[in-house]
Amino acid sequence: MEENEKKDPLTDPGAPESEGTATDVFENTDEQPADSAASADEVQELKDKYLRLFAEFDNYKKRTVRERLDLMRSASQDILSSLLPVLDDFDRARKIAEDQQKTEDPVIEGLLLVYQKLHALLRQKGLEEMDANGQPFDPELHEAITEIPAPAPDLKGKVLDTVEKGYRLHDKIIRYAKVVVGA
Repeated sequence: MEENEKKDPLTDPGAPESEGTATDVFENTDEQPADSAASADEVQELKDKYLRLFAEFDNYKKRTVRERLDLMRSASQDILSSLLPVLDDFDRARKIAEDQQKTEDPVIEGLLLVYQKLHALLRQKGLEEMDANGQPFDPELHEAITEIPAPAPDLKGKVLDTVEKGYRLHDKIIRYAKVVVGA
């Protein structure tokens, strides 16, 4: 190597250290440039911007995950809503079969078996019946079809009969219960 060439102290361990090496800059912390306060403010401002941007992105990720989960949970809402009248018909047929007390009839047994399977499958998918009878009337949960005089004073403002059951899908109401309220 020629003597005119300078050796880089950072890459060549055998090179002599000169005045402007990185170690000298870090060791001489007593000497600070005149615009140190301005650059510190700028650094703080950039850190603040970075933290805000990071928090905003984190909130975006959480929101999209939550929206995606909600979409997956309610994706079957249309199909389940269209199956509710069939479930109502099965429920009426089950009540008639129980009233006639002919449970030994194979047709009725088959009907009850299909009803139980359908009901269990829909429960697995998150469908829940709303119990309304005897509950206080709540316009957030019930749709009042009619009001009739309450047979007892303690039944005023309460649901006396359910005309059509209400259903929830994962705690979201997909059909309001149609009820008769005591006046």
